[in-house]
Amino acid sequence: MALALLISSIVIIICVLFNRVSNKIGIPVLIAFIGLGMLFGSDGILKIQFENYGFAEKICSVALIFIMFYGGFGTNWKEARPVAAKSIVLSTLGVAATAGLTGIFCYYILHFPFLESMLVGSVISSTDAASVFSILRSKKLGLKENTASLLEIESGSNDPCSYMLTAIMLSLIQGKASGIQTAYLIFAQFAYGLALGFAIAFAARFFLRKFRFTTEGFDAAFVLAIAVLAYALPSLIDGNGYLSTYIVGIILGNSDIKNKKSMVHFFDGVTGLMQMLIFFLLGLLSSPSALPSVFPQALAISLFMIIIARPLVIFGILSPMKCSIRQQLLVSWSGLRGAASIVFAIMAVVSVNTLKNDIFHIVFCIVLISITVQGSLIPFMAKVFGMTDDNSDVLKTFNDYVEELDVQFIKLTVQGDHPWKNKKIRELSIPWDLLFVLIIRGDKSIIPNGKTTIKDGDIVVVSAPEYRGTGDIQFMEYRINHSSGWIGKNISDFAAVSKNLVILIKRGQDVVIPRGPTAIMEDDVLVLHAPEKIKTV
Repeated sequence: MALALLISSIVIIICVLFNRVSNKIGIPVLIAFIGLGMLFGSDGILKIQFENYGFAEKICSVALIFIMFYGGFGTNWKEARPVAAKSIVLSTLGVAATAGLTGIFCYYILHFPFLESMLVGSVISSTDAASVFSILRSKKLGLKENTASLLEIESGSNDPCSYMLTAIMLSLIQGKASGIQTAYLIFAQFAYGLALGFAIAFAARFFLRKFRFTTEGFDAAFVLAIAVLAYALPSLIDGNGYLSTYIVGIILGNSDIKNKKSMVHFFDGVTGLMQMLIFFLLGLLSSPSALPSVFPQALAISLFMIIIARPLVIFGILSPMKCSIRQQLLVSWSGLRGAASIVFAIMAVVSVNTLKNDIFHIVFCIVLISITVQGSLIPFMAKVFGMTDDNSDVLKTFNDYVEELDVQFIKLTVQGDHPWKNKKIRELSIPWDLLFVLIIRGDKSIIPNGKTTIKDGDIVVVSAPEYRGTGDIQFMEYRINHSSGWIGKNISDFAAVSKNLVILIKRGQDVVIPRGPTAIMEDDVLVLHAPEKIKTV
């Protein structure tokens, strides 16, 4: 147990470190996760023998729930609405067409059995939103013609259709599905998935708006449970759990609920962890020694999908919708295969033991080629096709984007020789974006205006824009105790010696904005902007 936890922690730490490295060198971090799994696997350094496809399938299926949910939850519907129709057609008809074309290629060119060919096409028919947007976000790559939102909705919503096709193919291979049963399965997948998705989403939204969580973070835990519920309920009655989960995610993510922004960041972390898990397990399950025998087949399928199948589908669907050629070219190139294809491949291996081809390792190679070649070249291709837009912010497509500056409130006590004492607000020389919100004078609360005079003992509440820069700013607290030697001395003296700027002073329940002559008292807590360590005097 302890050893397993130790290995797990090391894997996560390495994956996190790789994430920063990959952003600098331009290689998708998912490749690092796969490589790490292979390094730990049976043909790697640690020789971990892991061939339990059933266990891996359960773990990866759960991980995909959160990836699907976050795909919807993080989508900004206002930005996506203009391209929603195009995206939905791509995520349904586009997926079916891609699966069919790929299946035909596998049957006639690679000579796979027919149903097995269609199974391969179904497994790899969906695209991976997380892979695409990890690249767009890391490169801050803005795209013209609302292409980022188009890719986001398509990639986020096409996994349910791919799952349905995979389930149908597996049933046909097993001989469990007649024509009527297949028709019912298609109906149940969409009908129950859609109905329960909307019902759960609206019920959860009502609860989140009416119920007040007394413990911080429990609202995120509640939403996490809702995501699992959205998958489980439809799945019990042959509905599409992934479709339901995505619908719940997109409705809650675009609803007015408390702490939504923090939830987006929470699920961003959860999804990142799930991706680490899926791609690490993929590498761990794989046998590098088995790759040379399937690589020619995987390469042929990859080239067919990149050069022929994906472009045919994209141009066939988007051309009648008046999309530009350059947009269609970029969307064609950005059809990366990822986590969902891996999960569905493992599902196929677990469900059918009579497959004539090593579908798992074939899909492994396809995903590897897709992420490595297509993923790495997306920024380059966007420039080649003339689709980059320096004035467009790709972060606007996500729900954690806030165009307006967040506001923070500051409480100040006016007393002693404070320069605001006995002055009207309009007489003060203050920044234009600093707003006087409230004055507390004894038991009274005063809404101030320019004519309001600030008096001794007033508690003034002001608002100011929250700092949203990207640079690293370090703050530290320095407590003044009886032996520090600073009691009674001025802030200017402290700043000169320590080489640190004193931002504010915590003095009991009060907050003091310091000036040079401000005297330091015992038990003061100095909040410092600390580029350097405090020097000892």
